[in-house]
Amino acid sequence: MTSMTSAPDPRSRGDIVHPSALPFILVHLGCGAVIWTGVSASAVVLGLALYWVRMFAITAGYHRLFSHRAYATGRVFQFLLAFLAQASGQKSVLWWAAKHRLHHLHSDTSEDPHSPRHGGAFHSHIGWVFDRRHDHTDLVKVADLARFAELRWLHKYEALPPILLAGLCLLIAGWPGLVIGFCWSTTLVYHATFSINSLAHLRGKARYLTGDDSRNNAVLAFVTMGEGWHNNHHAYQSSARQGFRWWEFDATYAVLRLLSALRLVSDLKSPPEAVVRNLRPPNARAINRAALYLTEQFKPAEVAAKIRATLSPIELSRAVAALMHAPGQASELLAGWHLPHVPTRVDFVRAARRLAASTVAVENVVDRARTLFLAAVGAHLLEVEKSKALAIRQI
Repeated sequence: MTSMTSAPDPRSRGDIVHPSALPFILVHLGCGAVIWTGVSASAVVLGLALYWVRMFAITAGYHRLFSHRAYATGRVFQFLLAFLAQASGQKSVLWWAAKHRLHHLHSDTSEDPHSPRHGGAFHSHIGWVFDRRHDHTDLVKVADLARFAELRWLHKYEALPPILLAGLCLLIAGWPGLVIGFCWSTTLVYHATFSINSLAHLRGKARYLTGDDSRNNAVLAFVTMGEGWHNNHHAYQSSARQGFRWWEFDATYAVLRLLSALRLVSDLKSPPEAVVRNLRPPNARAINRAALYLTEQFKPAEVAAKIRATLSPIELSRAVAALMHAPGQASELLAGWHLPHVPTRVDFVRAARRLAASTVAVENVVDRARTLFLAAVGAHLLEVEKSKALAIRQI
């Protein structure tokens, strides 16, 4: 059961040997039982149906409804979506939404619970889920959801939906139904969903400057019913439609349109045309994040070390003063010394265009990144000079 405390145990940082991982492991091991149970047509049909039904419940329910409130629906259909999504074994609706909102708040920073940039591919794919640091549920982040008694009930009994579904599969199609219908489909849903946290931040193309590593990936979009248009989603998170272009098929949105016609859902939010056409400048936070990322790519500490090894003491003092107090002058000063170690503005522009080639804010990102980079180089040089001065005084 997911803890409802407000803070993780600091003694458990990085620990993924946790009882909550046992069901996940057992479901994977259960897939191998097909050697004894065999394969039946009814079990395969059941498995395919449960994959797509639960994938829709996660994408339309856990993600677009509960995490982002991208459309509206009644409490009965809301509960049905939450129950089906929770039957996938991905913890409770409140836990899932709280962690996803935290991800968007700190996407690909050190505070992101599952960033490949900071934790590696394995951690972002699955390790973070069973890390004790993420076992708690921050109910403050999902206060709008926690007011529903039925969602709190699901949170309290988070293991009940998958257990009931496993039993139902056994009743419908026997042991092959349990192994193929439940274990196989659950395992596939696990990894298709988790691939958005990992692969969709590692492989694909970025149309929009979002200040993180989100990417659009057509293969992932197919297996996750539209979630693979991940860069689109990070550019406009409250949209019920994540495939912004006509050729970006979003199966979840297509089903939501049908449900809207049946009046089961309403108020499907869409991105403004300026966002779709990439004409709206990114917000300041996205620009700052992208600039910080560019700064890290050019390794200011290493550049500072090379400058220190090249310049004379007098030149170094002038460089430090300029870097710390007048980055614009520092750029001209360093260029005048023809140092081979300092990246030029052209280098920054090229790197920025690799982040999001068509963004209207490349110049803003480059200017900000260049300022941050020169200031960081100056700070590293200044720190070394202070250490030297302190050592001399202690002699």
